[in-house]
Amino acid sequence: MSKKRKIISLAVWLGLILITLVGIFLTGGTESHETIREIMRDAVLHDKNRISLFGMEVNPAVISAFTVTGILLTAALIIRLFVIPKFKIIPSKFQLLLEQLVGFFTGLGKSNSPHRNGFLNVYIFSAGVYIFFGTLFELFGLQAVTTHGIPIALPAPLSDINAAIALGCMSYLIIMSGGIAANGIKGVGKTLKDFSLPISMSFRLFGALLSGLLVTELVYYYSGLSFVLPVVVAVLFTLLHALIQTYVLTMLTSLFYGEVSEIHKKNKKIKGVN
Repeated sequence: MSKKRKIISLAVWLGLILITLVGIFLTGGTESHETIREIMRDAVLHDKNRISLFGMEVNPAVISAFTVTGILLTAALIIRLFVIPKFKIIPSKFQLLLEQLVGFFTGLGKSNSPHRNGFLNVYIFSAGVYIFFGTLFELFGLQAVTTHGIPIALPAPLSDINAAIALGCMSYLIIMSGGIAANGIKGVGKTLKDFSLPISMSFRLFGALLSGLLVTELVYYYSGLSFVLPVVVAVLFTLLHALIQTYVLTMLTSLFYGEVSEIHKKNKKIKGVN
């Protein structure tokens, strides 16, 4: 890089920093109706900012879960009716993307559970897509109004501990079903040996998504940091957690499913051999 380009690059960076600082000072201090402690507590427990749904007060994550589920089901129906019938031998970019996505989860299921993987592939594909797009959902910043009349942005569905526990327990039941299908009642015993698995899966998922939410809330709360920086923090944390948690939960589910669904045959004694 020439000296002239270095000077231009330095000037651009200094200009961006200057614009950011000017923006921080111009926005000034913003008053919040909640303390940072209350914001953090509500992000975990959802005991204050609730939304009315058919006369019932529910956590904002419930609305997020219904919205994400509806979007994914609608997208799946459209793809099945209008996209898949038009698949070609030479795939388009969207067809190639779908094939790569399905191939990734199919390969993950077959590599970890070579014996029984038909239903497993379907489940980890569904769970992986839900985790990934459910995590990205909070980036859209869709607004809702609480029962107290306060506007809030809808969070990721799995940032609610109840949703994370539900998905963890569902994955555990899928693992147990594989053990029962392969080894009968013995499969239940093999699965129950790892009784802490649903707890670890649930809290790993919840903790990872919640940490990103808390860091973003902390950055937004202080006016000195609430200009430009939250965009970078939110996008990086959300994308990172979406990718990592999708891979971790689907990998663990397929791995344990493969272990309990493996058929163990008793060694037959050979006659005439002492």
